[in-house]
Amino acid sequence: MKAIVQDRYGPPDVLELREVDTPVAADNEVLVRVHAAALNAYDWHVMRGDPRMSRLTFGLGRPKARIRGRDFAGRVEAVGAQVKRFRPGDEVYGDLGHANGAFAEYVCVPDDMVASKPVNLTMEQAAAMPLAGITALMGLRDQARTQPGQRILVNGASGGVGTFTVQLAKSFGAEVTGVCSTRNVDLVRSLGADHVIDYTRDDFTRDGRRYDVVFDLVGNRSLADHRRALTPTGTLILSGGGVFEGGSLIGPAGLIMRGQLVSRFVRYRLLTLDAKPGRENLAELSDLAEAGKITPVIDRTYPLREVPDAIRYLEGEHARAKVVITVAARG
Repeated sequence: MKAIVQDRYGPPDVLELREVDTPVAADNEVLVRVHAAALNAYDWHVMRGDPRMSRLTFGLGRPKARIRGRDFAGRVEAVGAQVKRFRPGDEVYGDLGHANGAFAEYVCVPDDMVASKPVNLTMEQAAAMPLAGITALMGLRDQARTQPGQRILVNGASGGVGTFTVQLAKSFGAEVTGVCSTRNVDLVRSLGADHVIDYTRDDFTRDGRRYDVVFDLVGNRSLADHRRALTPTGTLILSGGGVFEGGSLIGPAGLIMRGQLVSRFVRYRLLTLDAKPGRENLAELSDLAEAGKITPVIDRTYPLREVPDAIRYLEGEHARAKVVITVAARG
């Protein structure tokens, strides 16, 4: 099969389309023929080994997982002996987590990391959901414990996670304010945001408004800035992926680490978010999509051979919503 393979850290040029062995499903796995995969900030972080501290997880000298990509959608090709929920031909989607491997014609996935594809979504739309959708869902449902009438601000509302966060917050009955650039104001408003702040013109940390929840998906403001935008007992959720700025030691994790250090000493709730892929969260996203409460927004699609170009587009902060890879599997 064809796959996007990486043998060393570096810019998008280190990614190569190669022929590799087709994986074989273990007893608890399904073999999926990939029809579409989606990019996340995570992908360029692994590709570059940036921030350098992340190499303790990704691999010291080179990535442990050689094939890039986490999010995918496709059809089940074969199932392991212990798998009872799926059969060949089923349409599924999922997130491979740190195992990676979605930028390929086929992928093997533990059956508890995959769910049935929402019937009303295309393969490309389904592939766009897992990591970004679960991040938004866990942040709003589990950490913010969103209630009707709460005032929620989403910093980075036009990004991959942000577009889901705006839609989900509205479905939970919140009053939503989205922060984005001028060119994305109409997009964020179309997702249901009650208010949209153009950060090139206004500063949400200094306009006097206060929010019950600030969901920071950018990591470009200080803790003091965020505190000014919160009610005294509000909740700040940090989950910024950042953009590539020439390499760093700790990158956007610096703000998150500072948040963890001071969280016990402040009156407001300060939380960091680590999205966990899995069957239950994927199934809930499917229900929300089929009920029309969330619809993935796709900025651009690229064929598998153009993954390096897709990542160049993503990591330069030009992308909005999701960038999706279309995969033409053989057979």
